[in-house]
Amino acid sequence: MDNTDQRLISALRHNARASLSDLALELGVSRTTVRARIERLRVAGVIVGFTVVLKGDAARDPVRGLMMLGIEGRGTERIIRQLNGLSQVRTCHTTNGRWDMIVEIGTTTLEELDTVLAQIRRFDGVAHSETSLLLSTRKSAS
Repeated sequence: MDNTDQRLISALRHNARASLSDLALELGVSRTTVRARIERLRVAGVIVGFTVVLKGDAARDPVRGLMMLGIEGRGTERIIRQLNGLSQVRTCHTTNGRWDMIVEIGTTTLEELDTVLAQIRRFDGVAHSETSLLLSTRKSAS
């Protein structure tokens, strides 16, 4: 991926609905070049899809949090299965460093979030956790 590809991806993240002509003008290349680069990035798996975020989707979870989990032993796969069974869990990420997993949770109330956090903390193998509330989203990958 070269600088033009990186600039193209940045422009698409800013406005995925931009026309090929607008993208070409912004990048200083031809429409054909933009089209070819988008297709090449898609085929290579760099761009894996395009999506629409609806107002209802954004408003679905007025209370959101990131829960970092420390897992003891080899229980990660079992805990992931348990997390996937909770309707309030939006994403699960394994990671390195202090925490073994980061879990994004979305609920309609703080009380519901508290209940889900308590439930996850009781999972066998969860050694410790820390949760941060998401107050606002300034930029989304979607």
